[in-house]
Amino acid sequence: MSATPTGYWGPSTSTVDWCETNYQHLFHVGELFNSASSLVLVLTGLLGILLHRRVLERRFLFAFGLLALVGVGSTAFHMTLRREHQMLDELPMLYLAIVIVYILLEDRPQRRFGPWFPLVLFSHALLVTYLNAFMQGPVQFFLFQVSFASLEFFALGRTYFLQKRSPDAGTKRLFQLGIASYALAIVLWVSDIQFCPTLNETLPSLGVPNPQFHAWWHVLVAFGFNALLLVIARERLRTLGQEARLQPVMGVIPRVAASPRG
Repeated sequence: MSATPTGYWGPSTSTVDWCETNYQHLFHVGELFNSASSLVLVLTGLLGILLHRRVLERRFLFAFGLLALVGVGSTAFHMTLRREHQMLDELPMLYLAIVIVYILLEDRPQRRFGPWFPLVLFSHALLVTYLNAFMQGPVQFFLFQVSFASLEFFALGRTYFLQKRSPDAGTKRLFQLGIASYALAIVLWVSDIQFCPTLNETLPSLGVPNPQFHAWWHVLVAFGFNALLLVIARERLRTLGQEARLQPVMGVIPRVAASPRG
């Protein structure tokens, strides 16, 4: 865990404190690198909406919007280290995972399940909101990780089989880039927790700055999530009878374009 000096926002009240020394750089920002890197999530979500607002269904635009909201909450959380802002970070992550599960399962041209399915997912969202908002300490952090990871790994597995069935080589390459970014992000996230004394004390004593693995987690997750969501979106467009193709913007930013099949 990092040192906990008190800055503008007062003592930390969150149930987790990441491996960046608090208020080291700015009196008004608890964790500068983690706060700044969270803005990448905001930018990725907003760009996703901007680039696909006339291409993808509202469910995908909603997912991009939730990603931007996760970034806003993450910025507030790492800036203030307050529990209420931690909830603004973590709960939208759970909601986003639930929306992705809906997208992956409700995947046919006509509705596959009845109205009970979104109702079940909504009820699950209410349950995890209640449990995460009112639990305290390590129990809350563990509960959040179990809730989120179970949804996350289900979605990753479903996406793997989705791209495996795809005949398109571009979809497979995009999946490989996305899953590699996601896997590296998870490794860095775990390392930031498990090896914090080494990263934040031993390395600086040797003249090597803390590599800020949690900040890199934000960047890599933003890239990985965007790539994997576009894999899902491309296959969804094919299911709806449209020709879907990847069309990089400025040669760097991936987007999905579509046209009716001739």
